[in-house]
Amino acid sequence: MKKPTLTLISAAIVLASSSALAAPDWSKVPKRDIQVFHAGVTPIEWVMKKSDHSGRTGINKGESCVGCHEEKNGLNFDMKRLASKELEPVGAPKTMNFPVTVQAAYDKENLYMRLTFKAPADAAADAPREDKAPKHQVKAAIMLVGSKVPMASQIGCWATCHADVRSMPGADKDKKKYVSNANLAGDVYTDYFQWKSGEGGKGMVQVDGHVAEARVNKDGKALVKAEGENKGGVWTVTFTRKLTGGDGDIALAEGKSVPFGVAIHTDKTVYRFHHVSLGYTLGLGADGDIKAAKQ
Repeated sequence: MKKPTLTLISAAIVLASSSALAAPDWSKVPKRDIQVFHAGVTPIEWVMKKSDHSGRTGINKGESCVGCHEEKNGLNFDMKRLASKELEPVGAPKTMNFPVTVQAAYDKENLYMRLTFKAPADAAADAPREDKAPKHQVKAAIMLVGSKVPMASQIGCWATCHADVRSMPGADKDKKKYVSNANLAGDVYTDYFQWKSGEGGKGMVQVDGHVAEARVNKDGKALVKAEGENKGGVWTVTFTRKLTGGDGDIALAEGKSVPFGVAIHTDKTVYRFHHVSLGYTLGLGADGDIKAAKQ
């Protein structure tokens, strides 16, 4: 019996690698719509101050923001209050919230996540010029929250949003997002990956970073690729991420559930002028608000 040639062995390796990176058949992956909304100046300090946010009592009892605010037909927020000068002093967008369809799947090596949405074009009509980024019409990000972050499964990415970060009223313009008492080794941080559309839909950029003592937009080892396209005004952004990476990459595994949130920047905005989701959970062969389909 002849031994396989080097060429055949190389071909087999290539085929195996291609198979490992093959995206799922999204037509067979369940969909879950979540609402993203313009949160204005509602950092975690606001959330946890009873005179500002009556829901603080429920959070202290272990309830989640989703459990209180998500209803069958959307969110039960007082959108007029969110759009008021009290919570958006520079002017709220006309579109305060919109749906994002989320799909997730996984295999032995990777997590695949897909976001589909129609982006509003009025997110920054009154935003200061310094809070606009003309190179990127749209940016989409997913943030995974470390298990040891306080209230991780309740508040999601609000763990990184503080009253003293840049673009908040009166804050240091150079202060980046952070997690209180952050510790990379102790799972007290958030991991995030982002896709940016590039100018005119060209020159797309992907970011693989984390937020600990400050936001770091690089050094992640888990993101394999981020791709996006716009068809008829509907954006589809797909992420392929290794289950494990390096420092700053939250380790995923079958049987594990991880808190996560979604952030969408439209209309060339940056900083807090985005639409964000509440904190949800993603389950890989485990319970979660969104259950990833096994490939």
